[in-house]
Amino acid sequence: MTKRILVVGGVAGGASAAARVRRIDEHAEVIMFERGPHVSFSNCSLPYHLSGIVENSESLVLMNPETFKKRFNIEARVNSEVIQINREKKTISVKDVTSDKMYEEAYDKLVLSPGASPIRPNQIEGITNSNVFTVRNVIDIEQLNAYVKNRNIKDVAVIGGGFIGVEVAENLRLANYNVSLVEFANQIMTPFDYDMAQILHKEMVDHGVNLVVNDGLARIGNGFIETQSGKTIDAQAVVLAIGVRPETKLAEEAGLAIGETGAIKVDGNYLTNDPDIYAVGDAIEVYHRLLHKPTRLALAGPAQKQARAAADHMYGIPSKNPGVIGSSSVHLFDLNVASTGLNARTAEEAGFSYNSVYILPGDKVGLMPNSHVMYFKLVYETPTGKILGAQAIGKGNIDKRIDVIATMISMNGTLEDLKDLELTYSPMLGTAKDVVNHAALVALNQLSGTYREVKVSEVRELVENNAFIIDAREKNEYKAGHLKNAVNIPLSEFRDRLGEIPNDQPVYIHCRSGQRSYNMVMALQNLGYSNVVNISGSYLGINLYEYFNDLVTNRPKIVTEYNFK
Repeated sequence: MTKRILVVGGVAGGASAAARVRRIDEHAEVIMFERGPHVSFSNCSLPYHLSGIVENSESLVLMNPETFKKRFNIEARVNSEVIQINREKKTISVKDVTSDKMYEEAYDKLVLSPGASPIRPNQIEGITNSNVFTVRNVIDIEQLNAYVKNRNIKDVAVIGGGFIGVEVAENLRLANYNVSLVEFANQIMTPFDYDMAQILHKEMVDHGVNLVVNDGLARIGNGFIETQSGKTIDAQAVVLAIGVRPETKLAEEAGLAIGETGAIKVDGNYLTNDPDIYAVGDAIEVYHRLLHKPTRLALAGPAQKQARAAADHMYGIPSKNPGVIGSSSVHLFDLNVASTGLNARTAEEAGFSYNSVYILPGDKVGLMPNSHVMYFKLVYETPTGKILGAQAIGKGNIDKRIDVIATMISMNGTLEDLKDLELTYSPMLGTAKDVVNHAALVALNQLSGTYREVKVSEVRELVENNAFIIDAREKNEYKAGHLKNAVNIPLSEFRDRLGEIPNDQPVYIHCRSGQRSYNMVMALQNLGYSNVVNISGSYLGINLYEYFNDLVTNRPKIVTEYNFK
C-alpha cells in the first residue's frame, strides 16, 4: 500500500526527511508544506548577502518546488501554512496564504520541522518599529538589505552576540556600515570560554565594530538605541539576534508532548508521543551525550541527521542515536573560529571535575608562508583524562582540529588516545606534532602533576601583588613590551643567572607563547626548584586577555606595551 507522508517545514530538516523518504520508497506520496515562499534555502548563508559575498539573494534559494518535483517527485507547496493537526482523523488543516482558502490533507506519517523563530521582546519600547529586523529567512535578509541600502543608512545596531548576531555585524561592517553590537552577557559567542572570547572581542573592535558587552537593549528611539546602562548609540536600523524560540504552537495545540527545555519532546527515533508523528530540527529537544540531559541545538548538521533517522524509522531501518555534543564553526573577519563539546564554564556548571589547557602553537611549520598562531583550548575530565571539549581560533585550518576532537569525544576518547593519534603532516598544512597531539601532551603533564601553571585570567592579580615573574624571552622582545614587574631572564641565559631566581617564594615564568617558559620550568625543577609555575598562554595570551577590557574600562594596564606578534 502506498504511504502518504506529509512534511511541515522545509529547509534542513523537512527537505532532508522528504528526500530520504523518496530514496527509500519510490512509490510513496510525499508532500512538503512551507508557509513562506521558499521551501529550501541556505539558512546559514543569509548574513553573507549583506556584504555582497552572496551577491544575489536568489542564490540563497537552494531548490524551488519545480525542481523538487522533477528531481525527487516530491510536491512542495509554498505559501501553505499548516494551522492544525487533527490527530484523530490523521489529517492536517492547511491555509493557502495567497488565497486564504482552507483545506485538509490526510497522512499516514507526519514529519514536523517548523524550526525556531527569533525572539522579539514585546516589552521593549520601539521593538515593533519599521526599522527593527530579525533574520530567519530569505525575505528577512532581503528586507534588511533593501532598507539599509535604499535609505542610505549609516549606523546599524545588532542586538545579541551569538552566531547570527556576530555574522550579521561582520557582514554589515564589511559593507562599510557603522556597526554596534550589544550583548547582555559579559562576552559574545557563549560556546567559548571567557579567555578565548577576548580574542574575538579584539577582532571585532580591530575591524571597527563598536562592541558593547555586559549591557542590554532598553529601548529603541528615533535614530538611536538606549542600553540598560543608559548608553545612547546611533542606529537608524536595528537587528534583533537575541536568540530563537522553538516553534511548538502547532504541536502543543495537537496535544504533543513538550519537553523540559520548551521544545518538542521526541524519543530516540524522533517520534513524538504520537506513533505517526515525527519531529526534527530546531523545534525539538535532543539528548546531550556529555551532560546526560535534554538540550536544544539549532544547527543544520544535526537537523539533517535527525531527518534521515526519522525517515529510516518509518521503514523499519534501524539507526543509532548517540546524542549530540554541539560542534560549530564560524568565520569572523580574519579569523576562523570553532568549538565542540563542553567548555570550562559548562563543565563547571554541570559539576564535572575538570581541567583545561590553553596553548598557542603555530598552525603550520613557521618558515612556511601564511603560518600563524593558533589559539587552542582543550577541556578534559579529571582524573580520567576523558576529553570533554575544545575551542580553537586562528587564521588556519582550525576546523580540522576541532573535528578531530569532536570525533574523539564521540568515541569516548581520552588524553592518551589523543596523544597517540596519528594524523597527516605537511609543512604547508600543519606540524609534525599536530596542535591536538601537543594539547594532549600538555594536558597529560598537567594531569600527572609534572609541572604547575596559572591561567591568563590570574596574571593581573599576580602583577598587582608584585609576584616574582620571569620573562623568558630575549631582550629585544622584552623591550617591545612586557609585564610591568617582570624580570627579563631569557631562556638562553638563565643557567648563568640562577642566583637571581629566588627559591623561597613562587616564581612565575612566561615567554611569548609558552614553549620557552615550559622548558625553563622543567629545567629549574630538575635543578631543585620546587616553586616554579608556568603561565599558560604566556605574553601573547596575556595581551589578548587584557586588551579589550583595558580598552573599554580605561583601567591601568599590566603591560608596558601590547604586543600581538
